Amino acid sequence: MRLIIISFIVFLLTSCKQNTTPTLPDYFNYGDSIESAGVKMIPIQTPVGEFKVWTKRFGKNPKIKILLLHGGPAMTHEYMECFETFFQREGFEFYEYDQLGSYYSDQPTDSSLWTTERFVEEVEQVRKAIGADSTNFYIIGNSWGGILGMEYALKYQQHLKGLVIANMMASIPEYAKYADEVLAKQMPADVVAEIKAIEANKDYSNPRYFELLLPHFYAEHICRLKDWPDGFNRSVKHVNNDIYVLMQGPSEFGVSPEATLANWDIKNRLKEIYVPTLMVGAKFDTMDPNAMEEQSKMVQHGRYLYCPNGSHLAMWDDQKVFMPGVIKFIKDVDTGSF
Repeated sequence: MRLIIISFIVFLLTSCKQNTTPTLPDYFNYGDSIESAGVKMIPIQTPVGEFKVWTKRFGKNPKIKILLLHGGPAMTHEYMECFETFFQREGFEFYEYDQLGSYYSDQPTDSSLWTTERFVEEVEQVRKAIGADSTNFYIIGNSWGGILGMEYALKYQQHLKGLVIANMMASIPEYAKYADEVLAKQMPADVVAEIKAIEANKDYSNPRYFELLLPHFYAEHICRLKDWPDGFNRSVKHVNNDIYVLMQGPSEFGVSPEATLANWDIKNRLKEIYVPTLMVGAKFDTMDPNAMEEQSKMVQHGRYLYCPNGSHLAMWDDQKVFMPGVIKFIKDVDTGSF
């Protein structure tokens, strides 16, 4: 009996030593020789040379490392700053990150760099730099970041523990069809006609173009808050339009036929994704919420989160549903209860 008690005490002491939950001082101690608020410029190798991308680390938690992938393409991490409060409360280690070409990172001008395949390799290099692996690595991708997240999973999911795709359909043609056949019909017919006429003439610099899009499309389907968050405004201000127009087109009102992403479609490959995956849809999103739910059933281990008051930036305009849902998913995957 005495031997059993001694063994039990040894087990408890050993278990305590193996506890990887960081203390508060540990959480904010990154071990850097020079403190820089978690900011690091990570070197990235590309076919046309080496460049650096901006990252900012929050916290220290060897069990959960989350990389945030912003949209655009070529917007910035700034509109994803809303994660800071929520994730630090949970003790998650997470990284804001400006992809190559975006405002805080290097901005080379070689157009051959702006492909999904090249961006996937960039994310893989960032993963290695932050020391993440299949035991702790989560990706949260919004919009274009969702495309990047799905593409990354299709090539490198052996390094992932969980994946969150927020507000991004797996088919650009289906997204364009939804914008044209569903969202456009919710707008006044004369407004749609004028927008289409401007697009037909490729007169995108015409002030009237965004004068029409702002109240009738952006305010309805991109961000429904009366006053747009400062982080989102800064991100819009800092977008690299050359990359954005090349890959997406001049606006979020569908995708331009000549854009490099116009024919992107990996819907039939979703069945290959086996890591736990959360698909987030929203009622007023530019992406069909029914398609997002369908995608959650097409991956091998999926979950769907519906934001009834949200738009494309449901992380802002439906935080009460979005943030708890994302946090619960991460915790469930971490504890093995997903």
